[in-house]
Order: sequence, then structure tokens, then C-alpha cells
Amino acid sequence: MNEENQISYYSVIPATIRYDNRLKPAEKLIYGEITSLTNRMGYCFAKNKYFSNLYNVNPHTVSQWISHLEKLGYICVELIKTETKEIKERRIYINDTPYVQKNTYPYVYKSTYPMYKNIQDNNIKYNIDELFVLIINNSKKIPKKFYVILKQLDFLYKKEILSIMQPEKIKMLKDIIYILFDLYNSEFRYLLLQVQRESLLNLYILAQEHLPDDLLNYYKRSIINKYTNNST
Repeated sequence: MNEENQISYYSVIPATIRYDNRLKPAEKLIYGEITSLTNRMGYCFAKNKYFSNLYNVNPHTVSQWISHLEKLGYICVELIKTETKEIKERRIYINDTPYVQKNTYPYVYKSTYPMYKNIQDNNIKYNIDELFVLIINNSKKIPKKFYVILKQLDFLYKKEILSIMQPEKIKMLKDIIYILFDLYNSEFRYLLLQVQRESLLNLYILAQEHLPDDLLNYYKRSIINKYTNNST
């Protein structure tokens, strides 16, 4: 995946950043650059080398800028590691509510879809919010194999990351996980060996654009149609 292909035309530098005298002008600028690179799931994955080439500075200087922004609570940095503890990816999240304030978890709000209306296979025992709370708390009630699937798809987020994600991103994450769990408990479980993260995100956004009466069922059918067609 290429950082340049993901860049947005606009960047955002709020007043809290612009008028913070503790920040260097370059740190304010790179904050804006991070906002323009933040993707649909709410994080920027650009490396220090990308920023250093962009602004013609040393990667170590970029690292110091990012560390300072994190120290002041304006961003949150998460390192994704492999099983051998090697760093696979860095994710930078914009913290709309700096850590000097108390964060509340936005995933506790009531879902617009408290129960999956037209579900055929009733093996799924939880509503959207219940399932999400169980998963973020690593509950043993959820099969280990399902956690493996979520991890492979990068849909397992730490609580501190969830606490700064925007409500619409949380809702999308909850809906996607819910439908994946529904598929896991159905005759379509085999499809979970084929699905890809980017495709799941794109299908969800397309489903929203169609404004269906039942978003979740529409989204589920979209996944099944795409991947059963691909396998034939």
C-alpha cells in the first residue's frame, strides 16, 4: 500500500495545535499531514522515511516531532508486531480529545441495529454491542479461531485506540465484526478464509451509499455475493 495513494486533498490543523506554543512550526505542519493521510479506519500508516522525504529532513527529526505530538496527547501511536515481535506496521491516530482530558469509550453508545433483523442462522447469541464488548475484553465466550480471523484482518483494536476513534468508525467496526461473526456461525464460514480487510471496508462503504432498509443484511449479502462469485 502506498502512502501517496491514500493522501487526502485537505489537511486539518485545529486551533489547539495552531496556538500551542510548545509545538514547533514543523510539528504543527506534520500534524496536518497526518490528518490528510488518515485512512477510513482512522489511522495513518506512513513511515518516518515518507515524511523525511516530503520535508527534506532526517528521519530521526521526524521521529522526534511525532514523539513530541504523542507526548502532548495530540496523537496516539500503535506498533503492530509480528509473532516474532518485529514491527510490521506503525499506526498513528489523531486524538481529537487530548489525554489531559478523561477519555470515554465511544463504543458504549446504543447501536442503531440492536438485533440483526433477518438472520437466518440463529447461532449468533449476542447483539452488536454485547459481541463488541466481549471481543474487546478478550472474552473466552468467543471462539479462539474467530479471534485469529479478526487478528489476521487487523480488526482487533486496543482499548486506548478505541477510546480516540470517532463514533462512526466505531460503528463501522462493530457492524463488520458482527457480520463476520454471523458468517463464522453459518454455512459460509469458509468465506472467512478468503475475505480481505480492504474489500470488507469497501463493501461496507458501498452498502452505506445504497441506503438499504437493512444495512447489515445488505452488507452480509454483498460479502457472500462477492466471494462466492470469486470462488466459482
